[in-house]
Amino acid sequence: MTLQGWFLILLFVGILLALTKPVGLWLHALYEGRRTPLHVVLGPVERGFYKIAGIDPAAEQGWRRYAVHMLLFNVSLMVFTYAVLRLQGVLPGNPQGLAGLSPHLAFNTAVSFTTNTNWQSYGGESTMSNLSQMLGLTIHNFLSAATGIALAFALFRGFARRSATTIGNFWADVTRVTLYLLLPICIVYALFLIASGVPQTMAGAVDVNTLEGVRQSILLGPIASQEAIKMLGTNGGGFFNANSAHPFENPTALTNLVQMLSIFVIGFGLTWTFGKAVGNTRQGWAILSAMVILFLAGVTVTYWQEAAGNPILHELGVAGGNMEGKEVRFGIAASALFSVVTTAASCGAVNSMHDSFTALGGMIPLFNIQLGEVVIGGVGAGIYGFLLFAILAVFVAGLMVGRTPEYVGKKIEAREVKLAVLAIAVLPLVILGFTALSSVLEQGLAGPLNKGPHGFSEILYAFTSAVGNNGSAFAGLTANTPYYNGLLGIAMWFGRFFVIVPMLAIAGSLAAKKYTPESAGSFPTTGGLWVGLLVGIVLILGGLTFLPSLALGPIADHLSMIRGQLF
Repeated sequence: MTLQGWFLILLFVGILLALTKPVGLWLHALYEGRRTPLHVVLGPVERGFYKIAGIDPAAEQGWRRYAVHMLLFNVSLMVFTYAVLRLQGVLPGNPQGLAGLSPHLAFNTAVSFTTNTNWQSYGGESTMSNLSQMLGLTIHNFLSAATGIALAFALFRGFARRSATTIGNFWADVTRVTLYLLLPICIVYALFLIASGVPQTMAGAVDVNTLEGVRQSILLGPIASQEAIKMLGTNGGGFFNANSAHPFENPTALTNLVQMLSIFVIGFGLTWTFGKAVGNTRQGWAILSAMVILFLAGVTVTYWQEAAGNPILHELGVAGGNMEGKEVRFGIAASALFSVVTTAASCGAVNSMHDSFTALGGMIPLFNIQLGEVVIGGVGAGIYGFLLFAILAVFVAGLMVGRTPEYVGKKIEAREVKLAVLAIAVLPLVILGFTALSSVLEQGLAGPLNKGPHGFSEILYAFTSAVGNNGSAFAGLTANTPYYNGLLGIAMWFGRFFVIVPMLAIAGSLAAKKYTPESAGSFPTTGGLWVGLLVGIVLILGGLTFLPSLALGPIADHLSMIRGQLF
């Protein structure tokens, strides 16, 4: 590890902390439905959408109606994308003449982008036409991200409202987030990327003569526009198979830093928005503090392991850290930081190959997702996932003092605790269940590139990434098969919507409650003790649930490495 590497990590965190309140203020204006400076230009567009769709943005919805509309919206988008991908071969915007996707790959991809997972069982440049990238995938990048933020707003209203029967209007929330947040930032972001060397064209390819005198076809496309929302919306699906390791997606050290910042910036801002919504910004800072502690711990372990390198190679006279699978443009520090950022959020973009990390270095990105991606997390999904852990934490604190727990003025009773447990339990049940199934079935065992612990890690990572709606991969798994495309698609759907529905039920239950002022017996939820309890609950639940599987995979892999054993 170097001082330069740590400077990059601390600079990254410092910039985000400086942006937290400004971004949070903007998000809070959207949460409340207030006017912003952009309403002068985009207000007529918003009203036009409502008029065409026959929606009254002032008509609020109870949690059931909110959930039904959200589900119907996402199912419709998934079916539309499936049709686009299947019909790709006969649709325009296909300069390479690529055929339509197979049924199982189209299903997997449609579910993947609908759920904000962006798992890719294909190479983007050799599979997707320009039209499919824009109409089928980039639209999801905006709308799945907007859905996540809208759902976070719904839960905030549950905590903030008193004796209410509604939690907002799903259509108004999604429209405002898309128009006044995601779209304006992405226009500026895409222009920055174009200026930095990222292509944005409808051309399919350009033929060039290389320095070696070889004629080569360089693939192009509308890359900058997809890259911007892919990062800001914590989507992660790459235009190219190499994702953000490709120089056309991520050409410089500056674009690499900006991409990492854009993955986290909305997640940071939402913590402040939550505090503002419940009338105490210290609540938001406490949540952010717990997130940052977990994040820095993960970065430290990953950077340490990757900088230490492989002792087997050291014995062979190859000194230095582990550069396998990493771009020399970024090096070890920036690659380690990117890997933790993208898995602490539900992004899935990669600028290095996680399959080539050291065993413990690769375990941290895996464990980040297994924690529920609540360490900052995806846009919206991170904060509402973390608040589910907060409900369990105050329940534990209530057990200690023998009274009904309270959080931000709301009594946390049996209904909320049961729903929170139900939502949190979805991840381990599906991850471990599908991993166990794939570790014994012939179709599952045909996928991993490696045998032994590392092969098991490849399977475990795939289902962890799918259920966690992350989308990154160890990249050693051959997943473009009917078995893996089908099972991973089901896993993604469970991981997204079987968490959302209980969460919305909690929002509805909390909104109906009266405000309970703090008293001498209330557990304080803004100080260091609360932050420590939050960190402990997240780690204990994750550790107890996933430690056995980690022991069979990356931990066994690490012990084999230090014994000098290769698989």
